[in-house]
Amino acid sequence: MNGSDHLEHLDRHLVEELAQVARETVRDELREQSRKQRRTAMLYAASGAVALYAGAAVALAVGLALAIGLPGWAAALITAAALGAVAYLLRGMAHSGHHRHGPHEPHHVLGGTAPAAPPSGLGTPYPPMPSSAPPRPDTPPDIPHHRA
Repeated sequence: MNGSDHLEHLDRHLVEELAQVARETVRDELREQSRKQRRTAMLYAASGAVALYAGAAVALAVGLALAIGLPGWAAALITAAALGAVAYLLRGMAHSGHHRHGPHEPHHVLGGTAPAAPPSGLGTPYPPMPSSAPPRPDTPPDIPHHRA
């Protein structure tokens, strides 16, 4: 074993050690981030559940208040209609920021326009769609025709 073989062995060993340390560091960091995200998700879920129960209590209070002067079924019906109207308004507010794309409207891409080619530069980002039109009589028979 000459000096260059020894150095090559040391270099390879050093690269393997550095890769192992980098993997462990990344793994530990991802574990810590996922622990924090899991805790945050659990808190959001708990707050949503509590808000649901709070809304149910408010709906019950409104229904009971209406039941003072109306029959129970009418109070429940009015409360349900009011909650349905609020749900419809909230849905409309949620959809106001979203546009429906018609057949001639372009789709928007976050950050600008869609790339003409993938970052690799290997051509179109997806294969071309085959034509669903019947084959033309003037095309040679040896060209295969694909149907979608």
